[in-house]
Amino acid sequence: MPATPATTDPLLDAFLEYLSIEKNSSHRTLANYHHAITRFRDWLSPEISWVEVGADDFRDYLFHCMKEEWARATVRLHFAALRSFYKYLTRREGLKLNPVVEVLLPKAEKKLPVVLNEKQVLELIEKPFQIDQPKQAPVWTAERDTAILELFYSSGVRLAELAAMNVADFDLHNECVRVFGKGSKERICPVGTPAAEAIHRYRNAARVLDGPLFISKVRRRLTTRAISDLFQKYHALCDIPQNVSPHKLRHSFATHLLDHGADLRAVQTLLGHASLSTTQIYTH
Repeated sequence: MPATPATTDPLLDAFLEYLSIEKNSSHRTLANYHHAITRFRDWLSPEISWVEVGADDFRDYLFHCMKEEWARATVRLHFAALRSFYKYLTRREGLKLNPVVEVLLPKAEKKLPVVLNEKQVLELIEKPFQIDQPKQAPVWTAERDTAILELFYSSGVRLAELAAMNVADFDLHNECVRVFGKGSKERICPVGTPAAEAIHRYRNAARVLDGPLFISKVRRRLTTRAISDLFQKYHALCDIPQNVSPHKLRHSFATHLLDHGADLRAVQTLLGHASLSTTQIYTH
């Protein structure tokens, strides 16, 4: 269960506990909501209580955010947290109206995701076996790194999802992996034969029988930071102008599936998107 950020505000404490226990929100969501709501509280006059805040206060806060030149995405994230908080207050604490819903927010900027073409993806995936690995690295480093790159591109999983995978989540026979996404929602993602075989070779070479699927040289679970660093290392050795991250391979996975005629709802399921509109950006 994700840890709930500590506050000195009983209503905010109760809301964060509700998110953590009843909504099973991720630690990142809890931290983001805590930060957004606390930042508004710090801006608000201290003598005004939560139940006394009105729509005009939120409009003034929006004007403050825009005057400070916050990015539209940041503004919308902060107000999403405040809207959710006040929705909770109306349902659990007897507040009659949610004043945040009356505030008209700036439209989100639609930025198209940056993707790699298929040739660039192949260049990246082949790189671990084309270079000399550091002397202190395990002999199976290239096998592991290839398996990671193949799995990212083949399944479209998120960085945190891949880092959290265990050996038991990988099914070689059916060529699929079990993924626990946002809110601990479980989904099954098929993986291509090259990815399945790469994982199998890595497991045999590193003798990974149980526990974490991807491990470090001291046989501990690879962190998300370590996996990101791995990407940056191989990207620096490739002739790829774009910045590369695990999320870029996720974007590429979705785009290439649609390019080859995949159904949009199928791609939504594979990516673990709650809303189809989130997946639709790849159609552009």
